[in-house]
Amino acid sequence: MIASVRKACQIIDCFSNDDPALGIGEIANRLNMNVSTAHHIVSTLCNEGVLMKDSKKQYRLGWKLLEWNNHVMFQQDVYDKAMPLVKDLVSRFTGVAHIAMYDKGTVVFVLRVSSNEPMPIHTYIGSRKPAYATSAGKILLAYNQHYLQETIDRGLSNEGPNTITDINQLKKELGAIRQNGYSISNNENPDGMYGVAAPILSYSQQIIAAVNLVGPPSYMEGNQLLIQSVKNTAQSISKELGYIEI
Repeated sequence: MIASVRKACQIIDCFSNDDPALGIGEIANRLNMNVSTAHHIVSTLCNEGVLMKDSKKQYRLGWKLLEWNNHVMFQQDVYDKAMPLVKDLVSRFTGVAHIAMYDKGTVVFVLRVSSNEPMPIHTYIGSRKPAYATSAGKILLAYNQHYLQETIDRGLSNEGPNTITDINQLKKELGAIRQNGYSISNNENPDGMYGVAAPILSYSQQIIAAVNLVGPPSYMEGNQLLIQSVKNTAQSISKELGYIEI
């Protein structure tokens, strides 16, 4: 399996500005690869949109690579434009702030900024948590039925003392999140912390990420100024990404 992935990457790497189109024989010769093996891998890459066959029956890089590139550039855009706003949020409150995106039933933290006071919050850029057990994840589930169904299909295991594992209860809370415009997580995962999150919207009005602030329940619970500040930060990030409120 790993060898096949390596060979697929080597095939993709054969294409360049000087050689934008290649035949199966050329690819096999360059990589000292059996022609039938090269054909099998190239066919799979074509089926996935990574490569495409032109009218001369040669292969070129496919549109899927551009799509992946856009995802990478978008995440960099989020990082660059959101960082000063998130830093401002943690400068005014105690806790750890994140920007998180959804992926296959989990949230992935793509940005993390901590206040000066140390916090026992075990997250880092690239780490994941179950979406239903975090404030950021519940924001993303509240506004995307596909995300919610995929998460439910994977199962709702108990992650902390207050984790919601009942589907109907989760759906009820997600309805309240849509009404309020923010979510909370109170001791629902192993960190035992309290989180407040709000949605980040793109220029196309789609909710593509969430920003949250996580800290001790005694400090955060019921803190209306903090809740409003998280919402304001999310709105400011959205505007930086091109969202126009209508």
